[in-house]
Amino acid sequence: MLQVHRITKTFPGVRALSDVSIDFAPGKIHALVGENGAGKSTLIKIIGGIYSPDSGKIILDGMTLHLRSSKDALVHHINLVSQEIQVIPRSTVAENIMLDKLDRYQRRGHIDWTRLKRDAAEYAQMVNLTIPVTQTVADLSVAHKQLIMIARALSANARVLIMDEPTSTLTPHESDNLLTLLRRLKNNGVIVIFVSHKLEEVLAIADTVSVLRDGVLIGTQPATGLTRGQIIHMMIGRDVRALELTPLPVNATDVVLEARNICQRGRFHNISFTLRRGEILGFYGMVGSGRTELAHILIGEQRMDSGHVLIHGKPARIRTMADSLFTYRMGYISENRKEQGLILSASIKTNIAITIWHNLRDRLGSIRPAAETAIAREFMQNLDIHALDPDQSVSLLSGGNQQKVSIAKWLAAQCNILIIDEPTIGVDIGAKEYIHRLIWRLAAHEGKSIILISSDLPEITALARRILVFRNFRIVGEICNNGENNAPVRGYDDISQEIAHLLT
Repeated sequence: MLQVHRITKTFPGVRALSDVSIDFAPGKIHALVGENGAGKSTLIKIIGGIYSPDSGKIILDGMTLHLRSSKDALVHHINLVSQEIQVIPRSTVAENIMLDKLDRYQRRGHIDWTRLKRDAAEYAQMVNLTIPVTQTVADLSVAHKQLIMIARALSANARVLIMDEPTSTLTPHESDNLLTLLRRLKNNGVIVIFVSHKLEEVLAIADTVSVLRDGVLIGTQPATGLTRGQIIHMMIGRDVRALELTPLPVNATDVVLEARNICQRGRFHNISFTLRRGEILGFYGMVGSGRTELAHILIGEQRMDSGHVLIHGKPARIRTMADSLFTYRMGYISENRKEQGLILSASIKTNIAITIWHNLRDRLGSIRPAAETAIAREFMQNLDIHALDPDQSVSLLSGGNQQKVSIAKWLAAQCNILIIDEPTIGVDIGAKEYIHRLIWRLAAHEGKSIILISSDLPEITALARRILVFRNFRIVGEICNNGENNAPVRGYDDISQEIAHLLT
């Protein structure tokens, strides 16, 4: 039994947890849910030894633990798979999986790399990570890195396994595989603490659910009999209406971006598609299917070997992200906002205005602070970014507000084409609803042309007019949604079945 007893934790100006007590039973999956800022991350970091509580105790099998670091937690076989990506980019998949266990493979001052790679491959196979364990991690997707972190935790033979948003970038098929693995661990007596904003998954896998709100434990209940609506009401104190968006009228002849026969050696072969003005075009597929990689080609982050990209019918020469932004008004909102989308240590105003600094300089070349602040305030108001002021550090914002800042910097640059990659990773139910409506408004009212890359099938079904399905770096099908080509509006079940057929 793992118990947290009357845990309280305060940060400057914020009480993150207030007198929280929860019992976690062995052989059970215990879900922690709540909005961003509810205290979930603080609690699991205390259990994982990253934070120390101001008061209260952590008790494992009747023994009070004194955890001063994550290393102390590992000694007691408590392993935390963090939402933040924690890999060494220049090391291989195998080295990252076995990172904290290299001493097991030492022999006469040398590491037995053959045995290490063999063992790493076994754990990679457990999480359905299909890439070679000898490949370096630097260029892998966020989803691949997440699977590596999960494989690392499994290799530690944890007694307590804490999973913080483990399926945030995974498709339903990949998530199902992971949930099956967690059930197997549960049957082996492992305590699994599962943190997720995906309430359907929580109800599918959890034995027990604890809800936090504003640092206070609202309640702990058996998952059996709980409904999604009841959990949401406990989380935010109100009901959330279902996302219902009217179909977007699009002129099929008003093509803003066209890809013609894009090829990249070893990956893409003759990829072609069009994006129209005011359209939301979905990219869907499993981890490593080519969705994000194609986006990187479009913005100049990666090179194609042959093929063409046309913007407004004219060939585009995009060699860098600067070309994409300044010449063609195309922006990319990264799936990895913490590493690539934002400068976490910088202020809100710096992050929003960075794409237009060249327009904010005075005669001496210095950025005008008043202009930068004014731009930030405008977007904080327009996008409902909750913060003290524009000078607040982005690192102190919730996931939903960080994502709004990431979107704001491209809107500040007046991008007409937006590639939005996994827009609601790690954001709570309220922020997710807001971001969905924001994406729809950008297309419907401002005429933005949007490529939406998402592993969240309900999300992409609700928003995208057309969905391109990717498998093995190829587009294997196009699904017309929301009345495209005068067809009737299709339901989620119908679309999900067609996608499943295309992916098998």
